[in-house]
Amino acid sequence: MDFVEYPDREVLLLDLANRIAGELRAALDTRERVSFCVPGGTTPGPVFDALSDLSIDWDRVDVLLNDERWVPESSERSNTALLKNRLLVGKAAAARLVPLYRDVPTPEEGLEALMPAVEATLPINVLLLGMGTDMHTASLFPGADQLELALSDRAPVLLAMRAPGVAEPRITLSAKALRTALCTHVLIVGEDKRAALEAAAGRDPKDAPIAAFLPEATVHWAA
Repeated sequence: MDFVEYPDREVLLLDLANRIAGELRAALDTRERVSFCVPGGTTPGPVFDALSDLSIDWDRVDVLLNDERWVPESSERSNTALLKNRLLVGKAAAARLVPLYRDVPTPEEGLEALMPAVEATLPINVLLLGMGTDMHTASLFPGADQLELALSDRAPVLLAMRAPGVAEPRITLSAKALRTALCTHVLIVGEDKRAALEAAAGRDPKDAPIAAFLPEATVHWAA
């Protein structure tokens, strides 16, 4: 992996936003539409804020989440709501959101309807991942019920996922789908995340799912 250390978080977030914007613009030079796959959670919010003000042909960009909690947008836990409030505003409001949630009781019931639009975004042009201190990324959690399938070459594009200690069922892109990315970035901040990343490097992805993506990734870190 390529590890980039920044002097502070503000420099990291601005540099990463500009780098992603450059990759999206370069992709748009050769393709009519491009895809940008992003994490939920609070850490990427400032990157989204910076990106939303940058001049990109956003009307030709498909934005999708790495994963989603199976909750409606009215929930404070909804990654989709976060995305609409932080990235899909300003200039980036012209981008097309590819949904990862439907108003049905379980992710298993929503998979079939959601799958075609996600498949149409592949290969992913620019992928941004986060990582938990447990070394999960997207909803690929150690000990998750379908982790082995999600990491395998036979995995579908989308899977429902449940894991110990995770409050809601999830829907997630599989590792196979995420690894189609032409540019992969991992965003982490804090000493605990750096320690987890160092512990994950070279480990079996079944124990440290982020390890499945590190060989092709640029990791961006600040204390």
